[in-house]
Amino acid sequence: MKKFITENSNKMKIVLLGAPGAGKGTYASRLKDQYGIPHISTGDLLREAIKNNTPAGIQAKKFMDRGEFVPDEIIIELLKERLKQSDAQAGMLLDGFPRTIEQAKILDEIIGIRAVLKFDIKQDVVLRRLGGRLICKGCGEIFNKHKLPPKKEGICDICKNELHQREDDTEETIIKRYKTYEDQINPLIEHYSNTNKLHTLDSNTDLSDLKCTVLEDCKKILDNIKSNI
Repeated sequence: MKKFITENSNKMKIVLLGAPGAGKGTYASRLKDQYGIPHISTGDLLREAIKNNTPAGIQAKKFMDRGEFVPDEIIIELLKERLKQSDAQAGMLLDGFPRTIEQAKILDEIIGIRAVLKFDIKQDVVLRRLGGRLICKGCGEIFNKHKLPPKKEGICDICKNELHQREDDTEETIIKRYKTYEDQINPLIEHYSNTNKLHTLDSNTDLSDLKCTVLEDCKKILDNIKSNI
């Protein structure tokens, strides 16, 4: 366990925290190439494992079919395996995990985290953003039909694949997801504040707004981490 941390202590392992619509995916898509680290979503890892019928995927599916949470051990194992892939040799931008203090402690102990980027956002801004959110079926790039529309309606600017709107992006579901996040996040904020790894960013301003400095603020944090590796 300690050996794993020692061998990976020089990697840029970054956790992304934020309510749905806070911009984690949007900012990660712009940071990953610049710093040579992938955006890793635990939800995507689980879906991929289930699709490929891997041992971890088979186990995870049993829990998910019963409507239960997938055990931390399975998520951590998937993360460890993902970090071994060539594109993750410099680190990762981790999205979707941890959600509890227990998970955060496991992550710190087994993988080791360099920094946590917390994207703050208000509920009314989340409603506005997610109600117009469009996601590319190909590369996963995120647009907004109100604030950040694609050049061609329904088509991704980057890979030219079709854009779609998630079925759970309804107002009722969005509010429920936001409140669930708020209930979960406070203990994590305290935990990461105590480790001096937490960086809070105001994500209420849209990326398309010239006043938005979130991307530049993220780069300053990551540049500082990179210079100290």
